[in-house]
Amino acid sequence: MKILLVGGGGREHAIASAVKRSPQNPLLYTVMSKKNPGIAALSEEILIHDEKDAASIAVFAKENGIDLAFIGPEAPLSAGVSDALWDAGIPAVGPKKNCAKIETDKAWARRFIEKHGIDGNPEYAVFTNYEEAAEFIDKLKDVAVKPAGLTGGKGVKVMGDQLPDIAAAKEYTKEVLKSDSVVIEERFIGEEFTLQAFVDGRNLAFCPTAQDHKRAYEGDVGPNTGGMGAYTNAGALLPFLKPEEYETAKRIMKETIAAFPKETGEEFKGILYGQFILTKRGPKLIEYNARFGDPEAMNVLSLLKTDMVEIMKAVAEGTLDQLGIEFSSKATVCKYAVPAGYPDEPKKDSEVTVLTEGVIADGTTGPDSNLIVYYSSVYEKDGKIYTTGSRAVGVVGLADTITAAEKIAQDALDTKVKGDLFFRRDIGTADLVQKRIDHMNELRSEN
Repeated sequence: MKILLVGGGGREHAIASAVKRSPQNPLLYTVMSKKNPGIAALSEEILIHDEKDAASIAVFAKENGIDLAFIGPEAPLSAGVSDALWDAGIPAVGPKKNCAKIETDKAWARRFIEKHGIDGNPEYAVFTNYEEAAEFIDKLKDVAVKPAGLTGGKGVKVMGDQLPDIAAAKEYTKEVLKSDSVVIEERFIGEEFTLQAFVDGRNLAFCPTAQDHKRAYEGDVGPNTGGMGAYTNAGALLPFLKPEEYETAKRIMKETIAAFPKETGEEFKGILYGQFILTKRGPKLIEYNARFGDPEAMNVLSLLKTDMVEIMKAVAEGTLDQLGIEFSSKATVCKYAVPAGYPDEPKKDSEVTVLTEGVIADGTTGPDSNLIVYYSSVYEKDGKIYTTGSRAVGVVGLADTITAAEKIAQDALDTKVKGDLFFRRDIGTADLVQKRIDHMNELRSEN
């Protein structure tokens, strides 16, 4: 069995590791823009190439006799890499371009959800004209401002957070409109959580819920990032999430998948990532992604017990309902080590060292280990590893409790990962998790 992976970040290292844990001993071929040393060590062959070059990737896949493909990041999905592979007769885990619009075009996504009567949408409107947008901001008073297109997880700004007042919201709207249309939405108050699922066009197999941390610094302050870390609980539910709230989020995602053939004429096959916020009125939808989250992929795929190759086959063939997908019942905490100055002025081309004694640095052991290290936006040159300016190394601790998993991850960052890097110490700590629980209890009491 030959598997193609497109992408070279931490998410893709986690996918590669899950593939290589398969008892079918698959051969892995990878296309990535820079040489990720963790993925390279797991690959039979790598092609350092533009991950958005759909035609060349399809040729590489055909030449190497690829049986199945997995597309990790959003940019290749937006560029039609999945379409090109299917057209070449190679099934791909990753939606085709028209379906990937659920992530790549936020305006399209909101209209799609509204049109098909799916729950979770905020009051919103899409604008190309500043005066009309400003008038809508005045009407809602408390808003989130989103560029319609892809921004690498860093484009959304929210009042009371990155935007101190209405004037700042209007100014950011004006900035966005210079290059994109803008989506203005009512601001939800609550706790965010991520629910991810494998999707075969009709059936969804859900992963444990996770909570990501976008802000750069401890205490949830500082600029937005691609994600500084995430945690999962032992079992499917985060500590502040109730079973009925979890079921609501699952229902919203199922209804979304069911609507794709009606809207696009195509089935969504791949990964659907629901970014929800739990409010006093239940779960509301912040946005969808058409792929695994980064870092959340490192959390949930570290727990995956089922053969990833069998999951990929089931996604392609529409048979996920016949495959019982299992995850370890452990908790996980993932923390990212990032370059000094990240995200605004990151230090690039700085050496990173991972001390491998006692560390699983190839990620292949999965839930039987208690510590896994994934390489992310780094590159290898002359046997050394260097930063690119984005997130460098993800460390995942696995244990029976979130608190114990956090200690494992933090100890590894303190003793095993060396370089001009920084990280958040508070992700997964008992104090932080308790704040989330207290916040939701307070909001629920307002009903």
